Amino acid sequence: MAKVAFLGLGVMGYPMAGYLKTKGGHDVTVYNRTAAKAEKWAAEFSGKSAATPAEAARGAEFVFSCVGNDDDLRSVALGADGAFSSMASGSIFIDNTTASAEVARELAALASDKGIGFIDAPVSGGQAGAENGVLTVMCGGDQATYDKAKPVIDAYARMVGLMGPVGSGQLTKMINQICIAGLVQGLSEGIAFGQRAGLDIEKVVDVISKGAAGSWQMENRWKTMRDGKFDFGFAVDWMRKDLGICLEEADRNGAQLPVTALIDQFYKDVQGKGGKRWDTSSLISRLS
Repeated sequence: MAKVAFLGLGVMGYPMAGYLKTKGGHDVTVYNRTAAKAEKWAAEFSGKSAATPAEAARGAEFVFSCVGNDDDLRSVALGADGAFSSMASGSIFIDNTTASAEVARELAALASDKGIGFIDAPVSGGQAGAENGVLTVMCGGDQATYDKAKPVIDAYARMVGLMGPVGSGQLTKMINQICIAGLVQGLSEGIAFGQRAGLDIEKVVDVISKGAAGSWQMENRWKTMRDGKFDFGFAVDWMRKDLGICLEEADRNGAQLPVTALIDQFYKDVQGKGGKRWDTSSLISRLS
């Protein structure tokens, strides 16, 4: 059993922290910007809540964060009330936020100055993966720090992998989002085409999902896409945030992402239709 802190109890962080307590058996203290949510978590999981990230992290061997973006991450890690201010030398900060590789490297350098280990560890699997404890975790960091952190991360994960030095986890998550964007657009076009052609989409998907066109998105989203229901997962606002990170990184490293850039604009169209909180499969709404 380890002493653990978890910062950020959104739709992902809340169940992830729960698995650290129930499956991992760890001593977990949580912090959330809305204190009532942290108190609710503490009551539900027989854990503890803290008023600041620094208070939650004090004495913790492992500090997890799962917040919104680069600035949110800096706010829980840095400053007088940030986790770094109270973390002891030898402890490890594990960031599950989908953020930039740049902020991962920035925080890793600051952590190193304090003798703190750092792992960037964005996740894939969505809300359902978090609630079922079967997330895929893409890590960046050194081998020794990863080896210490992995048994703790395992509590909420189905797959955990070290992708390279700090920042590599975030870069891998960018690839994940680039691939998903293309898959969802292709699936949207296929379903919309099939509907226009008068085909039974259920029969179509039952056949083609067993072949080379098959994907998680097809298996799990075709029916809700066909029915025009978009409240089943990762929100368009968050996808645009992630794709923005991908496009910024591509500007830095010279990669060409023409399809990603186009689909990002398609998601902007969905936002304009009032779909900011619709899930990412709502791309099909542009084609109806």
